[in-house]
Amino acid sequence: MMYGPLLKEARLKAGLSQEEMAEKLHLSRSNVSRLENNYLALKVRDLVDWFQVTGAPEIAAAIICGVDVAAVMQIISTVSTMVVWALFT
Repeated sequence: MMYGPLLKEARLKAGLSQEEMAEKLHLSRSNVSRLENNYLALKVRDLVDWFQVTGAPEIAAAIICGVDVAAVMQIISTVSTMVVWALFT
């Protein structure tokens, strides 16, 4: 399964650069890039750490429980839009 886009989206929503993410996860920047582009296998520990750092551990739990990643990404996008709409209306 391809988790890279979800990893990248979570990192960007947390306002972190690849360098900052790498530092927090004790990985190289190139490994962060490889994970986000599905060129490196995602370990469960990295998955959990990633979503703890980005403030979204519930997404890691959803992935581990077998929830469709595309559905999770759509939900994140929808909720983000709703929050922005609620804040500015």
